Amino acid sequence: MGNIQLISKYFSDLSNDQIEKFKQLEPLYRHWNDQINVISRKDTSNFYERHVLHSLAIAKVVQFKPGTKILDIGTGGGFPGIPLAILFPESEFLLVDSIGKKIKVVKEIASTLDLNNVQGIHERAENIDGQFDFIVSRAVTAMPKFLKWTKGKFLKTNNNEFRNGILYLKGGNLKEEMETVRKAIQYFEIPDFYSEAFFETKKVVYLRN
Repeated sequence: MGNIQLISKYFSDLSNDQIEKFKQLEPLYRHWNDQINVISRKDTSNFYERHVLHSLAIAKVVQFKPGTKILDIGTGGGFPGIPLAILFPESEFLLVDSIGKKIKVVKEIASTLDLNNVQGIHERAENIDGQFDFIVSRAVTAMPKFLKWTKGKFLKTNNNEFRNGILYLKGGNLKEEMETVRKAIQYFEIPDFYSEAFFETKKVVYLRN
């Protein structure tokens, strides 16, 4: 099951508008990937599983309330930010990457889909001003380094079920990487949400601010 049905399988209450936006993602990314390599060529045939559904695993942990501000660091071509922005149209997403051509793709896709809750910025994460409820990312670097990029970027008021913090998509054995992290950590096993073999070792890591 490699198409939009895969999303509907796990997110059954999507609006017609959300379904239409998710449907448009694959042809849009194929178009842009032919010009600018933003996702791995070998993953294009498994696009909905390896990019969209993987991104949406964060939504199985936290349901962002309207008005929630989310920063996506190292977004690449827009993951996990774009799929999450479709799912949570009343939340605000700032997608950041240090590679300009990838942010060009983010902006073009957000514009084509009328995602008015998405802003893309070509910048290094540590140079971003502003504060957010949550910071999300997909295995952009080791956690100790990532934490330095997020310093001072969290709002003090908590408006969601989870306290403000980091939601990080990561796979494999994280024990060594997390040994020096001095924050409250929770691990959510993605196979608890999805049955596909691709997610066997993958997690959503939540670090409370």
